[in-house]
Amino acid sequence: MADFSDLIVQIGDFGLFQKRLVVLCSLPLIPFSFVLVGVVFLGKTPDHWCAVPEAEQLRAECGWTEAEVREVAIPRSEASFSHCNRFDLNLSQSNCTELDQRLASNNSLVIPCDGGWDFGKSYSSIVSEFSLVCERSWLADLNQVVMASGLFIGAFITGYVSDRFGRKPCFIAFMFCLGIAGVGVMLSPWYPMLLAFRFLQGFFEKGVWTSCYVLLFELFSSNTRRFVSMVCRSFFSIGMVILPGLAYLVPSWKTLQLIMTLPLFLFIPYYWIVPESPRWLFSQKRNSEAMKVMSDVAKCNGRSLPQNFEEMIPLEKKQQHAVSFLDLFRTPFIRRNTFILIYAWFSSSIVFYGLVLRLGITGDNHFLDFFISSVVELPTGLIFYLLVDRIGRRPLLASTNLIGGLACLAAPFISSGRFGEFSWLKKAVAFTGRLAVAIALETLSFANTELYPTTLRNLGVCVCSSACDAGVVVAPLLLYRLATFWQELPFCVYGVMSVVNCGLVTLLPEMKGVALPETIEDMENLRRKQNQSKDTNVST
Repeated sequence: MADFSDLIVQIGDFGLFQKRLVVLCSLPLIPFSFVLVGVVFLGKTPDHWCAVPEAEQLRAECGWTEAEVREVAIPRSEASFSHCNRFDLNLSQSNCTELDQRLASNNSLVIPCDGGWDFGKSYSSIVSEFSLVCERSWLADLNQVVMASGLFIGAFITGYVSDRFGRKPCFIAFMFCLGIAGVGVMLSPWYPMLLAFRFLQGFFEKGVWTSCYVLLFELFSSNTRRFVSMVCRSFFSIGMVILPGLAYLVPSWKTLQLIMTLPLFLFIPYYWIVPESPRWLFSQKRNSEAMKVMSDVAKCNGRSLPQNFEEMIPLEKKQQHAVSFLDLFRTPFIRRNTFILIYAWFSSSIVFYGLVLRLGITGDNHFLDFFISSVVELPTGLIFYLLVDRIGRRPLLASTNLIGGLACLAAPFISSGRFGEFSWLKKAVAFTGRLAVAIALETLSFANTELYPTTLRNLGVCVCSSACDAGVVVAPLLLYRLATFWQELPFCVYGVMSVVNCGLVTLLPEMKGVALPETIEDMENLRRKQNQSKDTNVST
């Protein structure tokens, strides 16, 4: 009996229907990028200094302006005002002239900020809204950590829900909840409440992304899935390019948060526009509904269902059981793939985000620097598209991780000895490693979808990619802790992790040109076929 991929090819695997669907399902990735990296602008720390309780009295009695009060009341730290200390002013024992002279001699007692902070007026952020500076600065770090925790927890729950109730209803429900959570972030009067909504953003973001991505993939053949992945990556990158422009034009963090959130509600009508995944419908033995979708696809593509389409209905006679987390570890082949994919996601995310933090954003124009760094990553999807089918998933994963690992291992030693004057070379090598790991992450996301059968696909993608979310949490902690021992030590750790990743991914099956498996039995049959092929090659 033919499988679903044969049916897809016969009714058109990249016709008008699929082209329209890939655009529709890629558009949500633009606001998704806002949710994931918007904290760069929402949580940016503006210029700040201690609020001076005596400021109003100084302006009244001495006739000083706000800038003059700051000059005499705030000590300087190098070229700027101190952020966390002020002079202890005693206005009852000094007149304005004596106070000015005493402060100019820098002999006044310096004390920590005890009356709050004044922030620069050029823009507002979550940091200025809740005064998350100085001894409270660690609370600002929780913003992204809590968000990543929501992604991590959501991976285990939303994947199961999507495999149980369908891709489309989960996509719509999670999208609506994601929008509500975004509005909740903007309206939160207390920081703990804001963190709670940030957690919900991460939770529902995970559900929306995986449901949308898997639904899209399941309507394409193996020959066109790489194009889908490239388009999705490009739309995400476009969102990152748009974000700094929005942040520059909108100085208020609450208004910016609202602008980034409202587009999410535009995708609710997808309930009437986007069909349910016929692969999932077949897996649930809802064959009549699935064939209705396939008929609509064929009609849109100018094709017709083959006369023997009833013989091509997959999974009709195959026994299915309720999907559970343990299915990812039940059989030897799937269990091995799951462990390798979990490590690959975890290590790749740590290396990529660690390199982003390590390189930092240089220059004074925060918006322009972010824009340029986003533009630089735009070719990631195109490079992936050009190589993934030419050299295969497994070789591309291995080679990009190897290049990234070697770049990380080489970078610490370029600045030493006679190569010390080539600082540009070190940056170029580090950027090469970052680009290679970005391509590896894109390939990993693509390969992960192919390495699980339809009944486990959404759950498998969610659980394995949750290791990426754990890596996002660990990356800054690992970077800053290791750097206290030796500034270049993180590079060495990243290099080792990437090289180990390179070796492990070579154990994954190659899915180039292979139809998406429908059941767990299909995956085990694939293992037996590949083992027989290896035995034949050895004998030859």
